[in-house]
Amino acid sequence: MRKSLAIPLLILLAVMVAFPIATLVFRSFTFEGQLQSGLAATSLISSESRISILNSLKLGFWVVIVSTLLAYPLAHLLSKTAFARHTWLSIVFLIPFMTPPYIASMGWILFTQKRGLLSQMIPALQGVEQYFFTFGGIVLVMSLHSFPFMLNFLKNAMMNISPNLDEAGAILGASRAYRTRRLTLPLLTSGYAIGALLVFVKTLSEYGTPATLGLRIGMEFFTTQIHRKASFMPVDFGGAARLSTILVGICITFWFLQNTISNHTSYATLGQKGSRNQLSKNSLRVSISGWTYIILLLIVSIGIPYFSIIMTSLIKIRGYGLRAGNYSLQAYQKLFSIETEGLRALWNSFYLSAIAATLAAILGTSIALTTHNKKGNSYKTIQALGLLPEMLPNIVLVIGMMIFWNLISRWIPLYNTQGMLILAYLVMFLPYTIQYVGGILTQMNNHLIQAGRVFGATDFYVKRKILLPLVFRGTLAGWMMTFIICFRELVASSLVLPVGYVTVSTYILREFEQGSVSLGMSMAVICVLCTTLVLLVLNQYTKKVSL
Repeated sequence: MRKSLAIPLLILLAVMVAFPIATLVFRSFTFEGQLQSGLAATSLISSESRISILNSLKLGFWVVIVSTLLAYPLAHLLSKTAFARHTWLSIVFLIPFMTPPYIASMGWILFTQKRGLLSQMIPALQGVEQYFFTFGGIVLVMSLHSFPFMLNFLKNAMMNISPNLDEAGAILGASRAYRTRRLTLPLLTSGYAIGALLVFVKTLSEYGTPATLGLRIGMEFFTTQIHRKASFMPVDFGGAARLSTILVGICITFWFLQNTISNHTSYATLGQKGSRNQLSKNSLRVSISGWTYIILLLIVSIGIPYFSIIMTSLIKIRGYGLRAGNYSLQAYQKLFSIETEGLRALWNSFYLSAIAATLAAILGTSIALTTHNKKGNSYKTIQALGLLPEMLPNIVLVIGMMIFWNLISRWIPLYNTQGMLILAYLVMFLPYTIQYVGGILTQMNNHLIQAGRVFGATDFYVKRKILLPLVFRGTLAGWMMTFIICFRELVASSLVLPVGYVTVSTYILREFEQGSVSLGMSMAVICVLCTTLVLLVLNQYTKKVSL
């Protein structure tokens, strides 16, 4: 059964993943069908590309720094002090990361812009926009989105550090500052390097915030330049491919750098006796300063963007601003009116996301089951191709798919159709299901499978009656994550949608750019509510089917 399924999976993944990436790389070094090995270097040194590349690298560096500064104190509070008992804080601080960056960016723009919500509430702060609409403003918005990711890495790393080491240092007379510098920070380096790399790469490949906030201040980044070359006339697929290849090269370079740092800074700190995570009691000073920091961070990361989005969606006449009587549900009524594209955008996003999530769940589960405990080269290749999209920026994958499917559109007319968007969703988010199902299979005892075979069950029967029910939670979790992210995905939706077609993300961006801000923000509220509702419902269902 596995061998018979391995070959079709290998062919399918080659067409879906390998061929588009290979076509992208090949297109980077060709011009009008001729091989030109210096094209990528030419793109790298051109003034336009050099500026966007330097802007992206600078943005990634500063986002890592600011995310670290925001996350480190919180990680210490939630891992080493009595604040760790407030488990709801860890859940709440996931909200900024789960919020689409372009939506959070729009919320900040509405809050700080000239005659925005902030200046309406506090007139004395008029002029604050000159400080926000700068490179520092982009760093702030991106850092507020990324710091929960960094928080998770730092918190887990701190919890794995045995308190015995700190106690030994204290007994030997080392001050707290010395113990932090010589014990804690070196032990955090390996875990921190992984988190810093992922935040850096995610920042480089982010499109939403640079497209909404960056272009407003006249700064162009990697992703916005790639997007512009691939979507605006005259379309330059070759230029987009070269920039995408350079972006991949930078990401791979930093992957190797992170691996080198991790290999040289990894320490075994947990012995056979295990480790206790001793929580220190909070003094009055620690409690006051801790809660002050947590509340301020919640306000700037969640309160301000969501306040701006919700209030803007309720404002009747923008010129009147925050005045009594200037609030209504008019935008929501118009959103659900047959005369507007709101309902069509919601329906399009819903069924396209559902189809992509279902296909990803089926294909991802098949890949995980087929490659589990298999050591052949074909099985390793299948698993590698299935997980490869997670290591590449989404915009690179989409550009590669656009070039490849455009080349073969004469034989397979998928390009410029809804099917192309479904395929893009499927390729980008397939790794979720593979990892969720693979994680369950890794923890599963093979005795169940062996018992079924002892009693004469066929391989297909074992999969259908034993394995599938056991991994269903992973399949459902993969479906849920794929659906939620596809529902609000922006890059692929803006690049490969057929002309005249609209989804939730493209609708929000279009209405925001065209001045129908209340309508766009009402769709943003509906988008967040829909994805949150799906998450809650499926979480409850998952608990019921848990074994």
